[in-house]
Amino acid sequence: MYLLGIDIGSSSVKVSLVDAVSGECVGTHFSPEQEMQIIAPKIGWAEQDPETWWVNFKLALSAVLSQSGVKSSDIKAIGISYQMHGLVMVDQHFKPIRPSIIWCDSRGVPYGEKATHIIGEPLCFQHLLNHIGNFTASKLAWIKEHEPQNFEKIHKIMLPGDYIAMKLSGQPQTTISGLSEGNFWDFKTDKISKNLTSYFGFSEDIFSDLVPTFGLQAEVSKASAAETGLAEHTPITYRAGDQPNNALSLNVLRDGDVASTAGTSGVVYGVSTKYSYDEKSRVNSFAHVNHSKENPHLGILLCINGTGILNSWVKKNFFPNKSYSEMNELAKHAPIGSNSLVVMPFGNGAERILNNREIGASFQHLSLTSHSASHVLRAVQEGIVFSFVYGIEIMQNMGVNPKTIKAGYANMFLSPLFAETLAGTTGSTIELYNTDGSIGAARGAGVGAGIYKSFDEAFSSLKKIQIIEPNHQTEYQNAYQHWKKTLEKGVNF
Repeated sequence: MYLLGIDIGSSSVKVSLVDAVSGECVGTHFSPEQEMQIIAPKIGWAEQDPETWWVNFKLALSAVLSQSGVKSSDIKAIGISYQMHGLVMVDQHFKPIRPSIIWCDSRGVPYGEKATHIIGEPLCFQHLLNHIGNFTASKLAWIKEHEPQNFEKIHKIMLPGDYIAMKLSGQPQTTISGLSEGNFWDFKTDKISKNLTSYFGFSEDIFSDLVPTFGLQAEVSKASAAETGLAEHTPITYRAGDQPNNALSLNVLRDGDVASTAGTSGVVYGVSTKYSYDEKSRVNSFAHVNHSKENPHLGILLCINGTGILNSWVKKNFFPNKSYSEMNELAKHAPIGSNSLVVMPFGNGAERILNNREIGASFQHLSLTSHSASHVLRAVQEGIVFSFVYGIEIMQNMGVNPKTIKAGYANMFLSPLFAETLAGTTGSTIELYNTDGSIGAARGAGVGAGIYKSFDEAFSSLKKIQIIEPNHQTEYQNAYQHWKKTLEKGVNF
């Protein structure tokens, strides 16, 4: 008996098979081997063809089934994780009308700002818990104004994970968590926001049918079974955006729990049972996977767009012949604070913690006599961590005070220096686990299918592989304050 987890990222699509009894991952594969293309017709724009996700899902699935030897008939449930905030529009034949406008696209910013001003900040915060912001709703508003011919063709809108579920089942569906991340959900009325749809002129007919985050959502269709090799009628029982799902994969479900990721973008995600918000919407509140009106659970999400993408840019352009582990080792030769070299990682679109500004990535206080490659590499990792800490200070004002931060042993957390810097600067213990988004989605599917009777049972096999305690806190805090002073001097808030 196996569970299938699918993780639709912006770089690749990853598929994992988990043994439902032992909890062990018996097969995993991602596609493509090189990063998926992000289409950028203009600076600040970012698009992907939804069919690219589907093609790479099929390739990854085929590899996993072949490698593991698992029969598709033995897969008892499917869970889906996906890149958040993307806009997919399909016509009456369920075909994409245009490429998806994805999470790091900035063109919706002025639409969200204008809507927030006209609807009113108090109403937005009380009902949506956020400014309208640069989320899915604002991306759709851009389409309505600039591509009216495409807007008229819309049969349904959906998020990237909803699109893959629709390709599997033939049914367009979404969840409260998904509508919340798009900034469509009214937490006061527990419905799609009429204030927002009325302001933008969106018909509620374009929204997909609502299904629970956990539970029987749909089944693999006959056509999809023939195309993918999955068994017809295999149930789809879970879906969530990548950050709520990452928190789920780490069993971060209770008030005060905190998770983090550091892939292309970086996230700190805290769970709260209170309807709290940041008055500048620099940190955002969404419905967590276990949210309900009767038992609220919100994900307080800090997102830094420029995280692993900065590290990979540095590697590609300056250290192409070094592995990431070699880069990490070289960075350790520099002292904490990198001899005052400051790196700002904000080069991947508008940053929410900077009030949706695009200030670009930068290297500051660079000395041609005092700094070497090791200083540069350490300053890159410190700059990423310090951007996290800057956002965590905002989260603390909302009542999220991380004592322990859980993360999967992947991406930037593979670097001991990165984890040590985060622990030392925040004073938090860092716990690293043997999991990722696709494995978490598989376990979520087990919960949704009733194979696991509780979250504790679903995550009983989760293995903690490393603990990093905070050290050198004074030195790290001094380095952070220097970084923060440089940031605030350069950005007029």
